[in-house]
Amino acid sequence: MPELPILQDPLAHAGAVYQRLLDYFGLPDWGRPLPPLDELISTILSQNTNDSNRDRAFRSLRARFPTWEKVRDADPGAVVEAIRSAGLANRKGPRIQETLRQITAERGSLDLSFLSNLPAEEAQSWLLQFNGVGPKTAAIVLLFSLGKPAFPVDTHIHRVSGRIGLRPPQMSAEEAHQHLARLFAPETYGPAHLNLIRLGRQVCHARNPECPRCPVQDLCEYYQSSQQG
Repeated sequence: MPELPILQDPLAHAGAVYQRLLDYFGLPDWGRPLPPLDELISTILSQNTNDSNRDRAFRSLRARFPTWEKVRDADPGAVVEAIRSAGLANRKGPRIQETLRQITAERGSLDLSFLSNLPAEEAQSWLLQFNGVGPKTAAIVLLFSLGKPAFPVDTHIHRVSGRIGLRPPQMSAEEAHQHLARLFAPETYGPAHLNLIRLGRQVCHARNPECPRCPVQDLCEYYQSSQQG
């Protein structure tokens, strides 16, 4: 087991957490990458819901409208109805159609393959121009669809990284994207992101975290503080 002083070295701390989660959960498989536009729409659907509801809504949308052009040009009510299972459909439907119209106006077509040729920061800035596309959504598209270095921070990662001590307690989720990206090696971003989410979902719950069975308890500021108290 690493000694407690490792908590004082941010890079060593992050590296130890990464390896411990890799040993505990294994190397995660995120499946076949989606095309960037598919990933963008899927991630918009994922906001404020779980993966199952997101996937169900995405499949329903594609079954009802087989092309993104048809989604863009569809009656707004039909789009809302198709994505109902994702929740907040009255907000997400218009947002998706607005994004598709804006991409068409700017690029002339619904093709985001050009992002592959841009530096990561430039691609991120382009994605962030759309209403409802924040740092997390942009980072997911960059990392999982385009293979570019980005570290997405969702609710689980923000909570877990604060408890473990990977980020300052008052740091916002938006600020944590760049902060955590500096701590982990770019080639580890995908596994680190997914395994931190698994830790948050399965062990480090928002309420009543299961510290006794946590694989990183000796690397965790929250656990160390609770033991001292």
